[in-house]
Amino acid sequence: MRTRIKELRARHDLTQDDLAKMVGVRRETILYLEKGKYNPSLKLAHDVAKALKTTIDDLFVFDD
Repeated sequence: MRTRIKELRARHDLTQDDLAKMVGVRRETILYLEKGKYNPSLKLAHDVAKALKTTIDDLFVFDD
């Protein structure tokens, strides 16, 4: 799974720490999400998508 978190976060001029505070997680969690090393819960995926003003489908790219 790949994510567009870093790209969309940059578009909104947010740091990892800013986004982490918005969704109630640690900065490291955002880092791991961006690197594809962490599969988020549905709630976290929803919260991140909402914070970045996008959809879960647009935020996460599932490779076959």
